[in-house]
Amino acid sequence: MMDIFSRRPPPAGARIPYGPDPLNFGDLRLPRDPASEVGGRLLPVVVLVHGGFWRAQYSLEHIGHAAAALAAEGVAVWSLEYRRIGNPGGGWPGTFLDVGAGVDHLRELAPFYNLDLARVVAVGHSAGGHLAAWAAARHTIPQGDPLYTDRPLPLRAVVPLASVVDLRRAWELVLSNNVVEEFMGGAPDALPHRYKTASPIEMLPLGIPQTLVHGAADENVPLEISERYVEAAQEQGDEARLIALPRAGHFEVIDPRSTEWPQALGAIMGLV
Repeated sequence: MMDIFSRRPPPAGARIPYGPDPLNFGDLRLPRDPASEVGGRLLPVVVLVHGGFWRAQYSLEHIGHAAAALAAEGVAVWSLEYRRIGNPGGGWPGTFLDVGAGVDHLRELAPFYNLDLARVVAVGHSAGGHLAAWAAARHTIPQGDPLYTDRPLPLRAVVPLASVVDLRRAWELVLSNNVVEEFMGGAPDALPHRYKTASPIEMLPLGIPQTLVHGAADENVPLEISERYVEAAQEQGDEARLIALPRAGHFEVIDPRSTEWPQALGAIMGLV
C-alpha cells in the first residue's frame, strides 16, 4: 500500500492558510454539490491529520486520497499541514500549537463554506492520529501549560487510524529510531510534564466517542498501542472501541483502494 506516496491524489478545492508560518495551511475539500448531497443543511466536517512520524519529509499529499474519498461521502474535509521535525519550530510545542490552530480555524471558515461546527470529527493516521486525539483532548490542558489554548473548538468524536496514541509506550518501543524523544525534546522520565499534556493516553478521559482502527500486521505502529489506549479509555469511563483488522498493515487504513478501507470509512462516517 506504499504506492499512495507515488499516486497523485485528486486536487483539493482550496488551500487555505490558518496561521503565519508557510506550513500553516489546510486543504479544504467539499462534496461536489454540497447543497444536493446534504439537502441544503450545514456540512459535517472531518479534520484530517496526516502522519509520517512527525517528520518533515512526509507531507499531507499522501492522505489526499482518503480526503477525496471522504468528501465523496458528503462531508467537508479539512486536511491540515503543520510544522514537523526538520522544519523551523517543528516538534514540541510548535507542532501541537499548529494543529490546534488549524482545528480552531474552522470557526473562521464555517460561515463561508456552510460548515456545521457541532459535527466536527477529528481523524488522523499514525502520528497524525496522535495529533487528532490530542486535539480532541485539548480541553483537559490546564491554563499555564505551553500547549494550553483558550476555548479550543469542541470535537464530536475522534478516529485515530494506526495511531501513536501513547507516546510513552512508543518511546519504550523505540519506534522509528526513537522519534518520540526527538519530537518531544527528551525522554518521558526527563520531561513528564510535557508528556502529561501531549500524550493522549495520559489526558484521558476525553468525554467524547473514540473509535480506533488498527491493523494487526502493522509493523510501523504495533496494534498493542491502540489496545492499551482503548482499555485505559474504557477504564476512565470513555466511550472507546477498537476495530482490529487481522491482515492489515500500516497504510491500508488510509488507502481507498484497499480491502480494509470500507471499515475505516464506516468508523468515520458512523461518528460524523
